[in-house]
Amino acid sequence: MGRSTILIISAFSCVLFGVAAVRLNSHSSSAEAAQSQTPQAAGSPPTVAQAGHLEPVSTTLSPTANPADIPSSQHLSAPGTALYTAKRGDTIPAVAHQYLKTTSYLTSSELAEAIRHVNGNRSGNVLRTGDQITIPGLLPAPIVEKTVPVAKDFEVRAIYLTGIMAASDHGLRIIRRWREVGGNAVVFDIKDSDGSINIPFEHPLLGKHQVYIHDLPKFVHFLHSENMHAIARIAIFRDERMVVEHPELAVQSKKTKQPWRENGKLVWTDPSQPKVQDFDIALAKFVAQSGADEIQFDYVRFPAEGDQKDATFLYQTDHPDADSGGANSPGANSRGDGRLGHPADAQPGGTSTDVQSKTEPSGLKHPSVKRSVVRPAAIPRGMQRSDVITAFLKKAYAELYPTGVLLSLDVFGVMAWQRPVDLSHTGQDIVGMAKYCDVLSPMIYPSHFFGMDNIEHPGDAPEHFIGESMQRFVLITKNSGVVIRPWLQAFRWRTKTYSPEYIKVQVATAREKGGIGFLFWNAANDYSKPYAAMPEMRDANAKEKNKFFRGDELPTTTVKAALPPAAITVP
Repeated sequence: MGRSTILIISAFSCVLFGVAAVRLNSHSSSAEAAQSQTPQAAGSPPTVAQAGHLEPVSTTLSPTANPADIPSSQHLSAPGTALYTAKRGDTIPAVAHQYLKTTSYLTSSELAEAIRHVNGNRSGNVLRTGDQITIPGLLPAPIVEKTVPVAKDFEVRAIYLTGIMAASDHGLRIIRRWREVGGNAVVFDIKDSDGSINIPFEHPLLGKHQVYIHDLPKFVHFLHSENMHAIARIAIFRDERMVVEHPELAVQSKKTKQPWRENGKLVWTDPSQPKVQDFDIALAKFVAQSGADEIQFDYVRFPAEGDQKDATFLYQTDHPDADSGGANSPGANSRGDGRLGHPADAQPGGTSTDVQSKTEPSGLKHPSVKRSVVRPAAIPRGMQRSDVITAFLKKAYAELYPTGVLLSLDVFGVMAWQRPVDLSHTGQDIVGMAKYCDVLSPMIYPSHFFGMDNIEHPGDAPEHFIGESMQRFVLITKNSGVVIRPWLQAFRWRTKTYSPEYIKVQVATAREKGGIGFLFWNAANDYSKPYAAMPEMRDANAKEKNKFFRGDELPTTTVKAALPPAAITVP
């Protein structure tokens, strides 16, 4: 074979090998590209199996840790990722919204910012077709959060947030800010007095509803990661949604045989209706099983305004000898509890009730507990409104106690005066209620005691009204074992002296008179004055031990994310 022939054969062989290599490489690239698309269908979040095996991460939080050193929620979960290929019209916010439920992030904007960060600090929102971006923070399974048990005399230092605020970026900033200045708890709405329920919850009496806190265990997990005690507020018997959708469960009018209205408003369910009671208990149990540390009942009372003579309740039908519940009481045709002209959003559950007691000595400007007579209600004529409330609480407490959560009750501040007219209208018998809860939270906002104790501007006398109310509540509940943790005023309504000093006076007085912890109420969730007051109180505590508060913190907690989901049965 000639030299030229050998060269031709060799060249031909090289060409054949080259072609084969090109085809093999093309097949391999196609397989890899297909594999990269496997974790999710176009535009769909990956499943747990597709996201890969993610190990849960534990973080131990010391009670003495600096809040700034506590990692934010997104770093507490297994840092799983997924690769997403953009389609036409995709944006980073849209992709973040799509993946939010499967990640450890609480809001879409937080996830969107994280997506930008892990993808080379991308700017802008628009994605080009075919762009591949990494989705961070994927969870291998839904978070299952457990209650962090504390003693009922744990010193809570809390602020209140609406449901929509708690679920927002601004709400998360408020929570982190409150932690930084020394707070250790947050009260957040599960169900407000308009009946709106802010979490996913299924029940025969609840239809489709607007949800703001889409993943309650995840939100509670975030609070725990901030070393915060999670208090879930549920407005009980004032429930506008319920009476509109189920008018048969409303208070009924004797005159019209239709749902009764309080000053023209259709807002009150019948507290003696078993279906209403069972609904609220089922909701509370569901929240407890979602990891909340405390359930707080608000509006756990009968309506106290409007035409009391016209209102009729189921318990009166079941018990023909039942008392008329205030129809024969002084002021039965008046404003009832005397809440005069205050804005509806000024306080949870209303305010202090009727202002100037006609049975109090007229010259008593600054009544003390020793000089005041604590008068029980009149001798009962059959079943009372207070019997209905107490029986409900006995039932609810029996259901909630085994879950490990605390049960706290919001009550009118004026109930400390134990006047028969207030008891007959509201049904809030403090002695009876104290038997079936862990904490009582009287709403003792100074500005709401208008007309009492001959003080023209009660809002500017916080020391007097906080002190007087606390003394009375402590006396009434003596030896009951219940903790008195007051709601304090964090708004400027009817006071010219609202300031950080105003906050400090309330806290110091409540503690001095037997209170353990405190809750700040502001309907707009503006806590600028408490923010300023808290560091000053903390500094004062260093000089004079426990002058304002003890400084309790949650027990050292191991925070675990991505635990296996638990089955929760809703009755």
